[in-house]
Amino acid sequence: MGRDRILRLFGEHVRELRGLSGLSQEALAARAGIHRTYVGGVERGERNISLNNIVRLAEALGVSPRDLFPEDLNLNRPRLNRQ
Repeated sequence: MGRDRILRLFGEHVRELRGLSGLSQEALAARAGIHRTYVGGVERGERNISLNNIVRLAEALGVSPRDLFPEDLNLNRPRLNRQ
């Protein structure tokens, strides 16, 4: 899967979760402590978002960081069994 597609799918899912939460981009950005235009860029798939900002958005939306990733990204693989 190409990087652009991953960013677009991630952003679309963030937008969907934001909508379900009833938040504007501005309100989500304020809760997450990031700029509104950054949130817009993430939702349009224009930003290669950092792990820190993924966690901030998740906390602002009241979900787990894992919940920000759509199922289309096939992240439901079994976890590695590390000893």
